[in-house]
Amino acid sequence: MLSTFAEFGIAAASVAVLVYQGWALWLAAEMPRLEPSPSDAPAPGAPRVSVVIPARNEELDLPATLDSVLAQEYPNLEVVVVDGGSTDGTPAAVDARAPRVRRLEEPPMPAGWVGKSWACWTGARATHGKWILFLDADVRLDPRSLGTLVGWAEREEAALASLATEVEMVGFWERTVLPFYVQMVLTYFRAPHVNRPASRTAMANGQVCLVRRADYEALGGHEAIRAHLLEDVALARQFRRAGRTIRIAYAPTLARTRMYRDRHEMFEGIRKTVYGTEFSAAREVGFLAGLVGLFWLPLAVLPLGLATGNFLLLAFGGLLAFALFGKHVVFARAVRAPAVYGLLYPVAVGFYLVAIASCLKRGLDRGSLEWKGRRYPIRPGSRSRTAK
Repeated sequence: MLSTFAEFGIAAASVAVLVYQGWALWLAAEMPRLEPSPSDAPAPGAPRVSVVIPARNEELDLPATLDSVLAQEYPNLEVVVVDGGSTDGTPAAVDARAPRVRRLEEPPMPAGWVGKSWACWTGARATHGKWILFLDADVRLDPRSLGTLVGWAEREEAALASLATEVEMVGFWERTVLPFYVQMVLTYFRAPHVNRPASRTAMANGQVCLVRRADYEALGGHEAIRAHLLEDVALARQFRRAGRTIRIAYAPTLARTRMYRDRHEMFEGIRKTVYGTEFSAAREVGFLAGLVGLFWLPLAVLPLGLATGNFLLLAFGGLLAFALFGKHVVFARAVRAPAVYGLLYPVAVGFYLVAIASCLKRGLDRGSLEWKGRRYPIRPGSRSRTAK
């Protein structure tokens, strides 16, 4: 038999877990969705947009990305690919599309910079458009994407506007883990709140990130956040602190990407999202405890109720199981994964726990973080960010 105090504690914790699950669904429902509209068809005098694509060994994805950019209905484009010392067919893929696409060789990276920020800064300084679109090399755009995105940014008077893409998932691990990843990003950063004028929330998705050049340059661009491995949220925070308007929307019709091509790459990518190059043991332990407390432990309430014959625990346990599995089925379907993978969310949580435990060990050992073939030292810090 459980004491009254224990019953009360489990009931209170169950209510908190249920509130969190409902809040996550509320945030998902609040997330604005951007769709192409005839009113966004660009006029002949549309402002020039400079598309800057950082690329390092991207021969598998870059050709389709470039073709989707060149197929844009937007009339006033320049396209630059900044090649970060690729050793595969990336340069040839770019050169095959010249002169519509220009390839820049990335200069030697100065100390204190992170590779993607250096490539973005290099590309931005070599272009001249009123708007700069920073685009990942694995994103495919609908032909109407640029017109829709620029039109939306101008209507909202936004200095920075980014899109959450459709995430393509292939195979067991991507379909199991990535719907949970999307949920974590949505809830941790309270993504819809980015669009509230009075909110201090700031985030962006570096996969598709449009900035107004005048504001970007006035705030120091990527040079101002050059040491941040997760540059997209750092850039958004820079804009927010300066009082600039930022916007984000879910746009599966306009942009899609396959984020990771295998389980190992996904594991490394998630480790990067957990702490970047700034390490805080307390934060990592907090993440571990939060994941276990919000997603694993609640599933023990129903078996505990069955074992003790406690009606209150049976009721809460059944409600928790229904809420947790039901919510993750909804999230799986929302990001276009088969519903059955929502039932495997405890596996996704385990994947995350292993990644975070690995981060904790690496940070305590004062190791380094490797991404795209480059190593970055881990330094003490307490701030969290996310990025692809």
